[in-house]
Amino acid sequence: MTAREPDRLADLPTPSLVLDEARLDRNIAAMAAFASERGLTLRPHVKTHKSVEIARRQVDAGAAGITVATLAEAEVFAAAGFTDIFIAYPLWLDADKTARLRRLLEASPAGTGPLLIGIDSTEGAERAAQAAAGLFDRLAVLVEIDSGHHRSGVVAAHAASVASAAVQAGLDVAGVFTFPGHSYSPAGRRAAAVDEARELADAVAALAAVGVSARIVSGGSTPSAEFADATVLTELRPGVYVFRDAQQWELGMSTPEDIALTVRTTVVSHRDNHLIADAGSKVLGFDRASFSTGFGRLLDHHDARITAVSEHHATITGVDLPTGSQISVVPNHVCIAVNLADEYLVVRDGAIVGRWPVDARGANT
Repeated sequence: MTAREPDRLADLPTPSLVLDEARLDRNIAAMAAFASERGLTLRPHVKTHKSVEIARRQVDAGAAGITVATLAEAEVFAAAGFTDIFIAYPLWLDADKTARLRRLLEASPAGTGPLLIGIDSTEGAERAAQAAAGLFDRLAVLVEIDSGHHRSGVVAAHAASVASAAVQAGLDVAGVFTFPGHSYSPAGRRAAAVDEARELADAVAALAAVGVSARIVSGGSTPSAEFADATVLTELRPGVYVFRDAQQWELGMSTPEDIALTVRTTVVSHRDNHLIADAGSKVLGFDRASFSTGFGRLLDHHDARITAVSEHHATITGVDLPTGSQISVVPNHVCIAVNLADEYLVVRDGAIVGRWPVDARGANT
């Protein structure tokens, strides 16, 4: 005899990753409409959800293609039939990654356009050219620009030297891209978008000065997308917008009604001033931005906070609930929580309607 499949949230084993299908579809449609109204291509970053099903819904809603962070993610989505893929990362192509990139290029269907990858150094460009030898028509590169996040990428003034090296090596330089990650700040969303537009415009001009026309000018994050300059950018690559999370809530980007992904967890212990729930860092992750007021929020108890997490414990204050109560926790950083899970429990109107795998879970190489 097999166990009966639960059909209600209250019957779920906890902790479980729960996805509200209606909210997901609403978030997907809203961003697609936003980009379309501004004449921007939407190429969402699927590292947030790592789900073939969700990526297909994004493309069906109008996304031109997808963005990934790793070769492994590209392999998962290419195997599922996606052909317009941008690896938005300055790949360092060692022997293993070179072989894997070539397999992707060789398997690319004719007439579907090139695979896009990021570069931010002349050495990176040369390695990309060596990897694509004989397959140059199937690969294009974008030069990564540092627009203020100060992670990877070059300053705009150095973009021309990277692009020139790529062209001399035989590569198609399709344009430039950036990630305005400093938009993850309560007061920084608009300023990050201004920085993004300025640095990308300067980079486009630098490429033009050496004879390279940037046909793709790519940027955007979920917090900064609202302020994206469509006179400079040609495309947006937000990721978290599909789910929202506690960071977006605290940035003022989302209301609780926008949040599509939560962790269903059970109160297992009760003290005078706090509760313990059965979802710790191995489920929620351990991210806590400087502006965050805790390690997560409770969807239905807005004054409550997760004040500490250990591997299997979440300490909650600001709410009094009896042991055995089930609650919905909003992770601080939803991308981390997804990569820790095997599947989504999909619900609509409170009923469980499906299970979707996290197809690219652990695809981090």
